[in-house]
Amino acid sequence: MSKVFKKTSGNGHISLYLGKRDFVDHVDSVEIVDGVIKVDPAGLEGKKVFVYLACAFRYGSEELDVIGLSFRRDIWIQRVQVYPPTGDTTAKTPMQESLMKKVGEQGCPFTFQMPTDLPCSVALQPGPNDAGKACGVDFEVKGYIANAANNPDEVIEKKDTCRLMIRKIQFAPANNKPGPKAEISKQFMMTDKPVNLEASLEKEIYYHGDPISVKVKVNNETTKVVKKIQVSVEQLTNVVLYSSDTYAKPVCTEEFGETINANSTLEKTFQITPLLSSSKEKRGISVDGRLKDEDTHLASTTLSQGEKDMQGIIVSYKVKVNLIVSGGGLLGGLTSSDVTVELPLTLMSPKPAEV
Repeated sequence: MSKVFKKTSGNGHISLYLGKRDFVDHVDSVEIVDGVIKVDPAGLEGKKVFVYLACAFRYGSEELDVIGLSFRRDIWIQRVQVYPPTGDTTAKTPMQESLMKKVGEQGCPFTFQMPTDLPCSVALQPGPNDAGKACGVDFEVKGYIANAANNPDEVIEKKDTCRLMIRKIQFAPANNKPGPKAEISKQFMMTDKPVNLEASLEKEIYYHGDPISVKVKVNNETTKVVKKIQVSVEQLTNVVLYSSDTYAKPVCTEEFGETINANSTLEKTFQITPLLSSSKEKRGISVDGRLKDEDTHLASTTLSQGEKDMQGIIVSYKVKVNLIVSGGGLLGGLTSSDVTVELPLTLMSPKPAEV
């Protein structure tokens, strides 16, 4: 095991150990969260030791909690008692066997199985002047000393706790299918023939940072002129908590000065590359959850099984191809209009070789 993640409580009586902090969601199953907590019984004063795994939505700053408002809502939480042992013995995972060699006899293994309908780790990018932690979905493993697993009347002091943030992530499926195609015919006032627009993507899934190739076919049967073509990628963030709110934000927009005269055609492939670096100032852009201050990128598309209702944050993308058509006639460019098609886009990270 190359690296061990460890967090010790303020009083030194318990220490949390994890062999990794990224856990993969395979859509139909999620990797188990397995770790070990080291317990010094001499400092417990008759209390017990528990570990919980929580998935929560954070929508405010911790500093504001002093006014009595909760800015964190648990989406899912599971608790286990690790000391004294409850007698529910399960076989140790290879990860736990390795951690136990490091921790010694005071180590108590714990295991959590996350359900498949939980969101992935996603943060909403704060504005340039925003302070505090970003809003979003995060996962936390926490060990604590208490008399009961979940007694709201019991005060658990900070020195009796230790916690590590983890991430639930998804990788792009290995089978990359052909991309979607969409077409539209639009007829304008005072014309008897339409502008025909067809757009397609060469594949279904694109990786973060890769250029996206958009094939565009235009058949302009009108007397109007297509002045330029705009290709953009829009991020759709669906925040599902008490109700469902969807926010659409452009993360990449390119304009191409292609002119298509009356009764002319065009067939061309355009490339655009959506990057977080070009949206650093935009508040509310969804990014993949980060641990501490490491770099991240635009949030990955959320893959789901379809029939299950997810809570938290669900992310999707679409490519928009927009033709700006001049009015023609006496009014010329004063009466321009648009012809638009949209294509669903899946934007993800490839599965690393070691996973």
